[in-house]
Amino acid sequence: MKVILLQDVKGQGKQGEVKDVSEGYARNFLFPRHLAEEATASALKTLQQKHDKEERHRAQELADAKALAKVLEDKKIVVKTQAGEGGRLFGAITTKHIADAMKQQGIDVDKRKIVLSDPIKALGGHRVTVKLHPEVHVSILVYVEAE
Repeated sequence: MKVILLQDVKGQGKQGEVKDVSEGYARNFLFPRHLAEEATASALKTLQQKHDKEERHRAQELADAKALAKVLEDKKIVVKTQAGEGGRLFGAITTKHIADAMKQQGIDVDKRKIVLSDPIKALGGHRVTVKLHPEVHVSILVYVEAE
């Protein structure tokens, strides 16, 4: 009997997969626990539409990330902070500070997408990577200035 898995089932497969299982297993275990449904023509059509919708959504996210990467390529983000003698900062510039500075310039990027190997502790320009999508990474220039 062919079934569509509604949830991940150990030993059978992942959610959304169509599997061939014995009729007793389906009727006595999968169906009562709402882990699967019978793979009828209408259910398969609905599953295909759901997969198509998810694929379009992923493609749209990728296109949006690439568009934002083009905008970010030539941007210079300026972060102002207090500094002491010799260009040393009081504290450090973190991803939150960079995200706030980007938001002031009209670019909305989540601070968790900004990658810093170490917090910035000196004045001047620093290269920072922004992971907009698993396939799209862009390097921006963050310029730290004293107030």
